[in-house]
Amino acid sequence: MSKDTLNLAQMQEQTLQLEQQSKLKQLVNEDLRKQEESVRKHHQTFLESIRTAGTLFGEGFRAFVTDQDKVTATVAGLTLLAVGVYSAKNATLVAGRFIQARLGKPSLVRETSRITVLEALRHPIQVVSRRLLSRPQDALEGVVLCPSLEARVRDIAIATRNTKKNRSLYRHILLYGPPGTGKTLFAKKLALHSGMDYAIMTGGDVAPMGREGVTAMHKLFDWALLLVPKAGNFSLQEKISEDLRATLNAFLYHTGQHSNKFMLILASCHPEQFDWAINACIDVMVHFDLPGQEERARLVRMYLDEYVLKPATEGK
Repeated sequence: MSKDTLNLAQMQEQTLQLEQQSKLKQLVNEDLRKQEESVRKHHQTFLESIRTAGTLFGEGFRAFVTDQDKVTATVAGLTLLAVGVYSAKNATLVAGRFIQARLGKPSLVRETSRITVLEALRHPIQVVSRRLLSRPQDALEGVVLCPSLEARVRDIAIATRNTKKNRSLYRHILLYGPPGTGKTLFAKKLALHSGMDYAIMTGGDVAPMGREGVTAMHKLFDWALLLVPKAGNFSLQEKISEDLRATLNAFLYHTGQHSNKFMLILASCHPEQFDWAINACIDVMVHFDLPGQEERARLVRMYLDEYVLKPATEGK
C-alpha cells in the first residue's frame, strides 16, 4: 500500500469522527433546548396558576367582605369554636380533679377502706363482690376492752350508725390512752359498723408537704370518715412554719363545724398537747386504758383460737 493511500484513509477516518462528534453535539444541544423549553413552559404554567389562584382568592375575599351576613356568621362560628375548645379543656381539667377527689386516694392517706380507681381496674371482680356481699360488722368484733369501756364505745357505735342512717351531723371523737390499747382498731371497726369508709393519716405526714399541705388537707375531707392516729404531732405549737400553720388552719376550717359528710376521730397518747382550737372541735372523749388481767386472758384465748386452733382444724 502506498503512502498516499494510507494518508487518504486516515483523513477519511478523521472526517468520520468529526461528523460523529458534530451529530452528538447537535443531539445534546437539542436535549438541552427541549429541557429549557419544558422548564420555561412549567414556569409559565406555575405563574399562571398563582395569578389565577390570587384572582379567585381576591374575588372571593372581596365578595365575602362585601356580604355582611357571611362575615357575621363566620365571626360567630369562630367565636363559638374558640369558646368550645376553651370550655372542653377546662371541663376536662375540672372532671379530672373531681374524679381524683372522689375516687383517687389523697396523698395524706396511709390506709383506707375506700376503693380506688387503680384497685377497681386491677381487681374488678373482687371489688364488686366485696361491695355486694359486705355486711355491717360488729363494732367490737376482735376488740377486747373492759366491761365499762366496752359499754360506752358500743353506745358510740350505735349512735354513729343511727347518725349515718338518718343523715344527721356526726360527732367528733377523741380516743386517748397508752399505745396498743385498741384505739385505731376500734375506729376501723366503727367505720365498717356504720357503713362508712375510713381513711387513716398521721399528723407527722403533714409537715414535710410544705405548701402542698393545704391542698392535700382540703382533698382529704371528701372522704366519709377520717382517723388521725398519733394526732399529737398535728397539734398547734408556738414555733411552727408558716406552711404548717396554713395547713392546720385548713384542718380547723373543716372540723370547726359538724358535718353529715365526714366524722373526725383523733387518736393520741398525749391529748394534753392539743391546742385549744382542736379541743374545741371534740365532742366525745374516750380513755382507753391498758387491759387488765381478765382482758389479757380474753386476748390470749382469742389469738389462740384464731391463729392456732382454727388453722389446725382446717388443715392449713
